Amino acid sequence: MDTQLLWFASRATGAVSLVLFTAVMVLGILTAGRAELAGLPRAGVQRLHRTLSMVSVAFLAVHIVTAIADGYVDLNYWDIILPFGAGYDPFWIGLATVAVDLLLAIGITSALRRRLPLRVWRAVHLTAYAMWPLALAHGWGVAGGDGRELWLIVVDIVCVAAVFGALAFRLRPDRHPDSVARAAAAVVHPPTRVEANR
Repeated sequence: MDTQLLWFASRATGAVSLVLFTAVMVLGILTAGRAELAGLPRAGVQRLHRTLSMVSVAFLAVHIVTAIADGYVDLNYWDIILPFGAGYDPFWIGLATVAVDLLLAIGITSALRRRLPLRVWRAVHLTAYAMWPLALAHGWGVAGGDGRELWLIVVDIVCVAAVFGALAFRLRPDRHPDSVARAAAAVVHPPTRVEANR
């Protein structure tokens, strides 16, 4: 296969992976704690989150395979799992490796979710908050990539804004799960006149 085609495929799928994983992060942030999206039932939100995650992993797999198959840089399949040992740009590739390791842990524990204590699954799943910025940093810093090209800088800014916007929305006091539960309870059981005057 044409190595130039592999190189372009690796760069393109890396950028698409970032956008897709950003969408997964935003969806996860907005719907954490059983929150629902307007017009989409909880089961639909979970299915969308799972589907986006799997599509993201597929693009990431193509990104990794094409980067190794290209042969232009010194990478092998061990570099996917063992961080900071790559023959090419070991620090920035190492960040991506740590992100992949976290992704593997999230995937394995999600597959075993029914057999694990909820707190174990949740603790591992929260590592996505570390995985995403590591992947973002990898894309920006790896030598020979598009990280400093204007179009990818714009993509990075949009992705960061989306994640921080979702966090800001989620962390609003009126969006906290306890506040949402109290508001729902107030609709079901409105306070009596005596309770309201306390």
